Amino acid sequence: MNHNEAPIIVGLDIGTTKIAAIAGRKNEYGKLEILGFGRANSSGVQHGQVLNIDQTIKAIQQALEECYKSNEDLEINEVYVGIAGHHIKSLQTRGDIVRQDAEIEIKRSEIEQLINNQRKTFIPAGDQIIDVIPQDFHVDNIQNIKDPIGFNGVKVGANFHIITGDRNAIRNINRAVERSGLVTKDLVLQPLASASAVMSDIDMEAGVAILDIGGGTSDLAVFYEGILKHTAVIPFGGENITNDIRMGLGVLKSQAEAMKVQFGSALADEAKANAFITIPGLKGMPAKEISVKNLAAIIQARMSEILDFVTYHLKQVGLDSRMLNGGIILTGGGSQLKHLIQLTEYTTGLNARIGLPNEHLAPNHIDELKKPMYATCLGLILKGYSDYDHKYKEFNEKFKKVEVPKKLTVENAETPVQPAAPAASVDAAARKQKFWDKFKNNLIDLFKEEEDQVIK
Repeated sequence: MNHNEAPIIVGLDIGTTKIAAIAGRKNEYGKLEILGFGRANSSGVQHGQVLNIDQTIKAIQQALEECYKSNEDLEINEVYVGIAGHHIKSLQTRGDIVRQDAEIEIKRSEIEQLINNQRKTFIPAGDQIIDVIPQDFHVDNIQNIKDPIGFNGVKVGANFHIITGDRNAIRNINRAVERSGLVTKDLVLQPLASASAVMSDIDMEAGVAILDIGGGTSDLAVFYEGILKHTAVIPFGGENITNDIRMGLGVLKSQAEAMKVQFGSALADEAKANAFITIPGLKGMPAKEISVKNLAAIIQARMSEILDFVTYHLKQVGLDSRMLNGGIILTGGGSQLKHLIQLTEYTTGLNARIGLPNEHLAPNHIDELKKPMYATCLGLILKGYSDYDHKYKEFNEKFKKVEVPKKLTVENAETPVQPAAPAASVDAAARKQKFWDKFKNNLIDLFKEEEDQVIK
């Protein structure tokens, strides 16, 4: 794939605390070059659901304006949109089709028919199917086939993971996007988008759980033996932690958020017993002293609750700590809490690490784009490229030439120059690089103690 001979794909992450719009294109090495980036504070979304359409539209338009400011050459019409919320459910089904001629090789159209048949699956009234994901195929007596195209046989079937959501919640997302002047190219479950941004092929094979800790919800996706085994939306996120701090310590929401980000820890035992935060009093009232240890205790209680949900879901699908060799990958804005890795390992019994979307990004991009909170948005772009590569959706044949803006890159960054590789070996090299990038990017000082500071 030559530069400027690929579509520009835009991911739109409509979250509880932020709305982000990122435009990207793959370069000749299969890495994402970010061509535009914008974000805005979200006020019309609660727990992943659009409740106030007008406020959500304003935030989407603000994020789009920021994206256009970062690159004036951009034209954004279609977007891949992430979806989450309490209403998301999943179920397992199995389907088969009987073929007329067993001697003819199985074609892509037959697999698409098999998948489309699952969209007729009975689901509760008021729900709507968001996605149908094949897990593994079988042709006659041959089981556990990853891709049956090219096989011969009388009967071809598959096990499916079907994701459903509330019809009204889906309608509200689509309305907000359309009234912002955009077209929804596809709705993608947020944990699957995040997983594609932070996970490698090796992670999928080893078995891994992706926990995306967002503002309103924490989203879980579990992979084992290269197959998506389970998805779930846990109804707690960073906003719940902030509200717990606000209620427990008697402070304003803005103060609670600032304390969580600057001084928060997921382990009370790691917090200094003699450290205090001074909060200015309201309208002449005396200042308030907040114990850093009490702050950590509140955060630990809520984070432990989220992680208990993860343990419950893993037991539900029979994947305990002995099965998932890849452990848990933490991503999303909430994953940046200090000592969260230790709490996760203690609570679940699994190895844990922070999932950064770096491995899919082209070198030289600014650090802001490498934060875990943008994993969903970058994963949406990767989903668009999966559709493009497999011809699942129609894309314009004429691709506009747009360059990466300087404000989204770091000048004179010391990055290794990638040697030109033969076309056939580029994909293989990229897959190998994914794995090693994980370790390189996770050298984080987990035990760094915060010095006593004062919020003013």
